[in-house]
Amino acid sequence: MSVPALQLEGLKKSFGKAEIIRGVDLEIGRGERHAVIGPNGAGKSTLFNLITARFAPTEGKVRLHGEDLSGLQPFQINRKGLSRSFQITNIFPRMTVFENVRCALLWAQGYRYSFWNLVNRSRQLTESTDAILDQINLSERRDLPAGTLSYAEQRALEIGITIAGGADVIMLDEPTAGMSHSETDYITELILKVTEGKTLVMVEHDMGVVFNLADRISVLVYGEIIATGKPADVRGDPRVQEAYLGEALETEQ
Repeated sequence: MSVPALQLEGLKKSFGKAEIIRGVDLEIGRGERHAVIGPNGAGKSTLFNLITARFAPTEGKVRLHGEDLSGLQPFQINRKGLSRSFQITNIFPRMTVFENVRCALLWAQGYRYSFWNLVNRSRQLTESTDAILDQINLSERRDLPAGTLSYAEQRALEIGITIAGGADVIMLDEPTAGMSHSETDYITELILKVTEGKTLVMVEHDMGVVFNLADRISVLVYGEIIATGKPADVRGDPRVQEAYLGEALETEQ
């Protein structure tokens, strides 16, 4: 039996007396595209923050490829092969698009803290950066300040930064939030391309995006997963319809 890419065991998180995550058990297989959906306030972002060690769990464990991540810092988890994006775009707006991606590549390319390594002279680093820019369709924006990109392009850049370190588990927090239909289609196609062969875990409110991307879906309501399964099964689950999905689908129409 293969070891899951990501495994959550009895995960709980309380802030004072407020119990936000109430005992989540979940296994996500290698190469699977998995969406976590649920109403506002369900605990989706908190769950992401627990997985990536921004928050410490009150109880439970997170395992990456079978390894217990307890006690590790976010940067250590990233170096073990898990990378994430955030709801609010995180880029360096005054640096060029090229420089943003290159920064994300430095550790994976073997660069450490040194005054003697001149990154501009590294052909391999430049080629690797350009390859990612081509992958995320930003080659023509290469030398522009990142802050001048459109919103969708900035999100694409953040996805490029997320994948630059070579992580095989990619977590995207609402990657299409605030986008038009055309921008959403652009980012959806981009996600499909850059996560091919990788494990994808995403939080997303757009049900069209979820059903187009996800192999399996978990529905989180009040800190508990009430259903996990293939998109068609989740769509037809009466518990999900009652708690969330029916209302969300009506909004889509």
